[in-house]
Amino acid sequence: MGQMQSFNWRKNRMKIASGVAVLALLATTVASVDAAELKSGIAPGSKPAAFFVLDATGPSEGKTLCYRCRYGARPTVTIFTKEMTPEVTSLVKELDGQVAKNSDKKMAAFVVLLTNDPKATDAQLKKVAKDAGIKNIPLTTYDDTAGPADYELSSDAAVTVLMWVESNVKVNHAFSSAKLGSADLKKITADTAKILN
Repeated sequence: MGQMQSFNWRKNRMKIASGVAVLALLATTVASVDAAELKSGIAPGSKPAAFFVLDATGPSEGKTLCYRCRYGARPTVTIFTKEMTPEVTSLVKELDGQVAKNSDKKMAAFVVLLTNDPKATDAQLKKVAKDAGIKNIPLTTYDDTAGPADYELSSDAAVTVLMWVESNVKVNHAFSSAKLGSADLKKITADTAKILN
């Protein structure tokens, strides 16, 4: 009986040890996936292509237009997002201030909410702009969660931020979650210097 108990104890101990090993392996795998930089959007050095959006809150409210075309060679920040979370709204608010502060450099920005139902999100974007006091950045929608094909947005990216000047991409940031951290917001805001200098 003692030998049987000893055998069962060793057997259970082996099961626990192998379970712990599997969990450790999974944790390592998840950590390495998180550590790997998410790639989404065209790379620095690329030329951003024209694409059309439906303007919800900008100067062309209710119209379909190409802000990429309208802003031309101006220093421009474009935020592609699948959700207008409070964190994304905070980022837009921060950049709204940057656009106002750098009006002499003709800085511009626009937000593109990627959705399969643009009309359903129109009221939400209007409310976000009003509540956050966003005045200088149009909130727009693009009718397809995949985004414009020429921009090579990853299906794993919840938010992709591109910055360009003179039709040349200088900055690319991609995030798997739309719940951006304060460090992410600071980094993105700081990187506007790369299209303003």
